[in-house]
Amino acid sequence: MADVQNCDSCSSSPLELFERVTAQGEKVRSLKGGKASTDEIDAAVKLLLSLKVTYKTATGQDYKAGSPPVDFSPVSNNGPTTTQDEDFVDPWTVQTSNAKGVDYDKLIVRFGSSKIDKGLINRIERVTGKTPHHFLRRGIFFSHRDMNQILDAYENKKPFYLYTGRGPSSEALHVGHLISFIFAKWLQEVFNVPLVIQLTDDEKYLWKDLTIEKAYEYAIENAKDIIACGFDINKTFIFSDLDYLGMSSGFYKNVVKVQKHVTFNQVKGIFGFTDSDCIGKISFPAMQAAPSFSSSFPQIFKDKKDIQCLIPCAIDQDPYFRMTRDVAPRIGYLKPALLHSIFFPALQGAQTKMSSSDPNSSIFLTDTPKQIKTKINKHAFSGGKDTIEEHRKYGGNCEVDVSYMYLTFFLEDDDKLEKMKQAYTSGALLTGELKKVLIETLQPLIAAHQQRRKQITEEMVKQFMTPRKLAFDF
Repeated sequence: MADVQNCDSCSSSPLELFERVTAQGEKVRSLKGGKASTDEIDAAVKLLLSLKVTYKTATGQDYKAGSPPVDFSPVSNNGPTTTQDEDFVDPWTVQTSNAKGVDYDKLIVRFGSSKIDKGLINRIERVTGKTPHHFLRRGIFFSHRDMNQILDAYENKKPFYLYTGRGPSSEALHVGHLISFIFAKWLQEVFNVPLVIQLTDDEKYLWKDLTIEKAYEYAIENAKDIIACGFDINKTFIFSDLDYLGMSSGFYKNVVKVQKHVTFNQVKGIFGFTDSDCIGKISFPAMQAAPSFSSSFPQIFKDKKDIQCLIPCAIDQDPYFRMTRDVAPRIGYLKPALLHSIFFPALQGAQTKMSSSDPNSSIFLTDTPKQIKTKINKHAFSGGKDTIEEHRKYGGNCEVDVSYMYLTFFLEDDDKLEKMKQAYTSGALLTGELKKVLIETLQPLIAAHQQRRKQITEEMVKQFMTPRKLAFDF
């Protein structure tokens, strides 16, 4: 039996091998505890050792209980570490001791994704006939999974769709939340494809000190901000998990399929859950996985199961989709493709991402021009020197300056951005002057968003959130 088991393991994924070793280890403990015969225990131990060798051959890692293969783990399982150690990244926390921010090249290696290089950007331009978005040109979207497959499909006139989302933990979005939506809108326009936007109000109820009613209320308010980004109502479906799960048998069937194929040990390893976490948290990742499959939206795709999904998101959400991509072929679906963005830094510096829970770290879409100016002048971390004389002599550091970082996201003029970088680095441009440019960039952008949001009615929200056929035939 050992040889057969080991042979089966040859074609298993690293995660499946990890599960087999774990299960066999539990069996050995059970046999010893149950006072089984020596021969039976020896055979089980022999198989366990054989599986561990196979696991090490497949992954290059020794088996460690509770630590799945690296490709399925958070960047670090041990919390924030010293400068020379790993950054800490999971779907809820981003932290590094480096003032420049997370080392994204290391993150690509650790997560097993691919760098968005000049060749891929050129191909996107060639295939779409459009100038690549400045998020691509500047490396804000820097990593991908299977984007070339999506471009192959597009060139061969095969359909695909977009999926992104938002966890509604507060009434107002901050500017960092706009990144995925701005880019999803651009992708939708240049490729002319449907877009589904998931509002994970169920997640926020499970993780935060919120009532279900408040979580749903936040979802509706956040939907207004998302609609104000300018999405086409004929091509976009926004849904709340609390609402949609009861409306779509296709969606719930896919949730259950994912739940059946992911074990408790796997979610503990991927997301760091513990025995004291509520069971809702443990089962939630299946909810975020389900929109990756076209059969979750029968009103849009009819009964088609073979329409691939492309997900633009910040890279801290990747653990959900590494899990999804592992499960997809085992339940008969295509793996979703991904485009990963860097994190939008907090005002205090790139060691953490902007957070809704800290008003001083964030610029909200509800902030007044005066609030925007005060927050940037008071809190935006500077890469400048301590005195004007020193700054003029030695120049500023754009790699750690938050105002410059924000301008790379929101100032579309490449030439102007480059001139400011040179002027700040040389010392010709002072920190206060750089902050002034950022203030003058964000104030009108947020004011325009607020005006558009005022036009969003409850009826418009209802239309966007009603399951329906979109302007595509499948």
